Amino acid sequence: MVNNVSPVSLIQSFSWDHVFAHYDGDPHSRFNVAHEVCDRYANDPNRIALFYENALGEQKTITYRQLRDWSNQMANVFRKLGVKKGDRVCALMPKNPALVVYILAAWKVGAVYVPLFTAFGPQAIEYRINHAEAKVILTNKEQRAKLPAKEKMPTLEHIFVVDDEREDSQDSPFWKTLSKESTEHSLEETTADDLLAIQYTSGSTGMPKGTMWPHNVLINIYPYMRYAIDLRDDDVFFGGADPGWAYGLIFCTFAPMAFGVPIVFYEGPFKPETCYSLMEKYGVTNFAYAPTAYRAMAAAGADVIGRYHLKVRAMSSAGEPLNPEVIRFFQEHLGVTIHDHYGLSETLMLIGNLNAAAMDIRPGSMGCPLPGFDIALLGEDGTPVADGEVGQIAFNIDSIPNVFKGYWKDPEKTAERLVGRWFLTGDLANKDEDGYFWFQGRADDIISSAGYRIGPFEIESCLLEHPAVVEAAAVGKPDPIKGEIVKAFVVLKEGYAPSDELAEELSLFVKTRLSKHEYPREVEFVTELPKTPSGKIQRFILRNQEREKQKNV
Repeated sequence: MVNNVSPVSLIQSFSWDHVFAHYDGDPHSRFNVAHEVCDRYANDPNRIALFYENALGEQKTITYRQLRDWSNQMANVFRKLGVKKGDRVCALMPKNPALVVYILAAWKVGAVYVPLFTAFGPQAIEYRINHAEAKVILTNKEQRAKLPAKEKMPTLEHIFVVDDEREDSQDSPFWKTLSKESTEHSLEETTADDLLAIQYTSGSTGMPKGTMWPHNVLINIYPYMRYAIDLRDDDVFFGGADPGWAYGLIFCTFAPMAFGVPIVFYEGPFKPETCYSLMEKYGVTNFAYAPTAYRAMAAAGADVIGRYHLKVRAMSSAGEPLNPEVIRFFQEHLGVTIHDHYGLSETLMLIGNLNAAAMDIRPGSMGCPLPGFDIALLGEDGTPVADGEVGQIAFNIDSIPNVFKGYWKDPEKTAERLVGRWFLTGDLANKDEDGYFWFQGRADDIISSAGYRIGPFEIESCLLEHPAVVEAAAVGKPDPIKGEIVKAFVVLKEGYAPSDELAEELSLFVKTRLSKHEYPREVEFVTELPKTPSGKIQRFILRNQEREKQKNV
């Protein structure tokens, strides 16, 4: 049931003082995320934190009290190893309960957590460990094999392996080591401004940058969880994103734990059927995943979703814009409208369609600024653009508990993103007369053709409406007359074969639905699109390929 309140009313009645009251700690003095997301709920021995399941079907129900005790034990291990406030520790782990325990323990001693994505190769892992100067890592046997040799990671002093109990191993077995410690531990005193984590960006525009987050991340996320996600005290939450990235680490794990609700924590590969099965088994009422996953779930078809009895009442998406035809699929077959949201590693979530409001959902729109956030669209001169015009999304860092502490060891990159008190996101959008924001692409994704500035997303969404298309990317191809023309790269659904006739059909399909200046003049069929490890389409790779081709003509 959607709350019968308008977004305007939510914004007008919003108060950060009300947010502060939700937490035990004082945002102006002592504040520690580990206490706020775990220990405060451990007084009830039966309060469930995780419904854990893995690909082998193994299941565990884990309480907040168990997480508190285990993380206290691990915190004592950290102290014996000499890990102190401000030290960096990292993990290369899938969604395993040991990961949650380890991160909580790090925060309990005031250490800074650095997530690593399990799809990374050795070079990416080595770069992040060395750049962050991490002292300790948690991993499993599978991921351990990818770690570079010790001499290539000079700051790394200790390796914990979750599933390796061999006596001859040089690494420490995780569970055996912490089981020898006391469950009593004194929490390190931290403030909301102390460093909590270093989240490396996906590296879509150069080498990954280490975004620094303070403990007040947990204050910043409240409007998103309460109003955009519409997390309620009686929810069972399932967020599928990987904890190696910002959305999976914060919004799918520790943000819902900050409200004391149980979360489904699945360690295994993504499959549409698996998602539906877990949602049914655990009575999931609130679900969040990336557009890539939603597209795959919709592509699996009505027969698959129809096999399951689902209780989900709220669905959310973030990472990149969600295509309208995917939203319509779930409206038709589940009776739930997916609410699209926008954010980035540096700022977390800023704009969204609010599940908690009686809000008119306009498919393809990012929604409106979250309550308490000051968002603007700035032109190249740094001043706000008029409604309907394209500008760069920016937020006033004084308008919220500021989560952007800059980039780790990179003050020059930090300065590049700030214009006065505005943080420039690098993303372009326009805003309609009702205040809805519409994503137009990365600043460097915009196609300039015959004087028109064309965003790729609208073209891609239109292509996805065609029954033959499963994925699409639109980029600018150099053209001597128009400057650039639109070229589309298309992945076809099973049962469709590439042909000149189909390429022409797709071009005409877009032309008749959008406009004569936006349709792709060329269509190239590919088996897959280049993506970041977090699943975002890397249009710049396709664009650079086209530029290189032109040089060689």
